[in-house]
Amino acid sequence: MTQGTLSEQEVKTARLIGKLVGEEKGPTLIFFGGIHGNEPSGVVALERVFEEIIRNNYPLKGAVYGIRGNIPALLRKKRFLETDLNRIWYKTQIELILRKREEDCSIEEKELLGIHKEIFTILETAAAPYYFVDFHTTSSPTLPFITINDALINRNFSSLFPVPVILGIEEYLEGPLLSYINELGYVSLGFESGQHNTDAAAICSIAFTWLTMIYSGFLDEKHVDVENQIKALQKYAESNRTFYEVIYRHAIKETSTFKMLPGFKSFDYIRKGTFLALHNSKEIKAKKDTIIFMPLYQDQGEEGFFLIREIPSWVLSFSASLRRWKTDTLLTMLPGVSWSQPSKEQLKVNLRVARFFSKPFFHLLGYRNKTADRSHLILSNRERVAKKEMYRNTFWFK
Repeated sequence: MTQGTLSEQEVKTARLIGKLVGEEKGPTLIFFGGIHGNEPSGVVALERVFEEIIRNNYPLKGAVYGIRGNIPALLRKKRFLETDLNRIWYKTQIELILRKREEDCSIEEKELLGIHKEIFTILETAAAPYYFVDFHTTSSPTLPFITINDALINRNFSSLFPVPVILGIEEYLEGPLLSYINELGYVSLGFESGQHNTDAAAICSIAFTWLTMIYSGFLDEKHVDVENQIKALQKYAESNRTFYEVIYRHAIKETSTFKMLPGFKSFDYIRKGTFLALHNSKEIKAKKDTIIFMPLYQDQGEEGFFLIREIPSWVLSFSASLRRWKTDTLLTMLPGVSWSQPSKEQLKVNLRVARFFSKPFFHLLGYRNKTADRSHLILSNRERVAKKEMYRNTFWFK
């Protein structure tokens, strides 16, 4: 990382926060910061960690890249300027953007092109295994937490960190960057480090960066006070390292008026009947006892709040066993269930025939609902595309 000859403005507008390559072979780490422009904590954390590594000349194994996300939005401190950059990473949209002339692209589409180019340059030139981490913060107070697409390689690597882990958000969001990377089969984590622009968010982002470098094998733990990094995350996570699952998304449109009632924070337990928000002047109340997640306290955003529930440890273990036994190969023997394509990456479920099979049943086997119409459900499976062999020799792979 050589930025000494660059002006401050050039540094702020450079796609690469930094790039470090070790003399020994090892993993390739790709960190993203500022995909949302009002969430700079990840960028700040990466700058500080890169600077410390360079200053101390730590020996490295492999390579690490820090990538700025939505640079125009970062400069204006806004979530996005025209389109949410973290909602356009799906294949058909990317193919459309790649075919466009650059002058015909929106601001966020141009940012996607820049990031997309960096990702594939790295994949073509740097060695496996690959680890992707996308840093974010939230508009409400929160414990730091990890979000993952539900593949076992993501579960296993995430479980190393002393913070809560959220499964299944890909079922409720269209086009996040990490869902696209998961379709490529690599370990991919989203890390929400805390509330926007707080000291806690910066501290947790820095701790998470160091621990990712240690756990991946990029950096030897003797160069980092690992215990203090773990303690920092434990402190702000309040020793919570539970796995949760998203069960509801309260969607809002750009034309909607939405106001979350004050005082809620992620992981709050709320009782049935609790008044949560006003949506187009209608009172929104909890329909049952539940847990609130990422309540919206900013102007931009398509999700008013989510609801989550805890996943018992025995369910996680049972699910992992079913996937290792490749039990899902038997699903097409069930009435109303078939493969939607020859590659066998998605299931097609006829709801008129298979109406008795619940979503949790398919979740156990790694299938998440992405598309539905009146009569059919299309379920995607991250396990079938996960490049497990790439991580076979890591200590955390089981």
